[in-house]
Amino acid sequence: MTTIKLHNTKTRQKEVFEPINPKNVRMYVCGPTVYDRAHLGNARPVVVFDVLNRLLRHVAKENGWEKVTYARNFTDVDDKINATALARKEAGADGTIEDLIQERTDETISWYLEDMGALGNLEPDFAPRATQYIPEMIEMTQELINSGHAYEAEGHVLFDVRSYENYGSLSGRSVDDMIAGARVEVAPYKRDAMDFVLWKPSSDDLPGWDSPWGRGRPGWHIECSAMTKALFGEKFDIHGGGLDLAFPHHENEKAQSCCEAGEDSFANFWLHNEMLQVEGKKMSKSLGNFFTVHDLLEQGVPGEVIRFVFLSTHYRKPMDWTAKKAEEAKAKLWKWTQAARAALEVTEKIEMNLHSEALISSLCDDLNTYNALRAVDIQADRVLDAPGASENEVQKCKLNASVKLINGLALLGFEQVLEDASNDSVDLANLNKQLSAARDTAMQTKDFSEVDHLKSALIYAGVEVRMSKAGVELIAGPNFDPSKLEAL
Repeated sequence: MTTIKLHNTKTRQKEVFEPINPKNVRMYVCGPTVYDRAHLGNARPVVVFDVLNRLLRHVAKENGWEKVTYARNFTDVDDKINATALARKEAGADGTIEDLIQERTDETISWYLEDMGALGNLEPDFAPRATQYIPEMIEMTQELINSGHAYEAEGHVLFDVRSYENYGSLSGRSVDDMIAGARVEVAPYKRDAMDFVLWKPSSDDLPGWDSPWGRGRPGWHIECSAMTKALFGEKFDIHGGGLDLAFPHHENEKAQSCCEAGEDSFANFWLHNEMLQVEGKKMSKSLGNFFTVHDLLEQGVPGEVIRFVFLSTHYRKPMDWTAKKAEEAKAKLWKWTQAARAALEVTEKIEMNLHSEALISSLCDDLNTYNALRAVDIQADRVLDAPGASENEVQKCKLNASVKLINGLALLGFEQVLEDASNDSVDLANLNKQLSAARDTAMQTKDFSEVDHLKSALIYAGVEVRMSKAGVELIAGPNFDPSKLEAL
């Protein structure tokens, strides 16, 4: 049996993970509000919990778990979404507001799945949209009113935070401290400044649904509570998301779900990843360092590189995206790729479920991806240090399998990404012929000056030069710059 330890935000300590029901290990992660493309910070929790999802599935059989179920939602009812649809309407777009909202959310979800897939993330088993669970939200809201934990006021329904004695237990703050330090909406119909909206009225020009309290739409927090209950029941194993969601979203979600269920349960484990910075500063449009995942991909940064940079920092520490880290990640992945070359040729002969024990051990220690990457690097060094060894092909397969587990994509796929990029700008085949001819001439004349000149120029441009009795092979490396070959 493989033991997994995870840091539980609820208890402030690392605990051994044991599922509530071994027949179905359940994990829910808060997904995006779909009004625009995902920025780099949005991608970090996706990568973190994709690694956890892969780890849980990897150890499931050994631990006697029948299946792992992973859900990540889409918030498709929100004021920001409404604002984008209204802006399109004012710009002359055809269709009703509802049509334009549907068009925008469908488009944004498609972008999101494409961008996250480029980072090597598996799609979850369930990807519920909030608008698909409005009846469940209305039902839960009514139950909270009936049990005295919520109240109606001027067309709104609000959760009474003072009715839940454990409010603040997740974030570790008292209600009075929260009021003193938080920016809360001041409204005359609230009993307490910290009371939050479960349901609010909608005007005629905005989306709305009929309810016992009039035409309206749900508050943000009730959405995830209703969806998790519908998918997983009142208790499940892991709830994840970015640290910025711990309060107020997850605190409120936990409060209303526990009160609706009548016991202080809900998720057994709460996991939160730290925030992202860019070149040491908070990412923001005002600083000019705000960019989306799509922006990076369009600039030619491979998804494998983005994911590697994310995983090089432990998920509970702030992560700093820098151009230097991206270059280092590209170089490291290239090294691994060269170590694993030809692995695919022997996959039919070798069991591919072979991973470094150090890799699995690191991931089981609260997703220590930094140490996991080091374990893979050691594997790569072993392969490179023992070329031609009888066990080398097996080690290549192990390396490829390890990288696929943590990085989501096979190494040889990364090699193809770089080769495709280089082939768009320069034909290495002609340079290969040129170097081969120079080499043949040098073998006759014993004058290798032209060979050395060509080889130096190729290496300077980031091309890996391999020369053997079989011939010459040129491979565009991770930092290949075709402009440096123009003279050739």
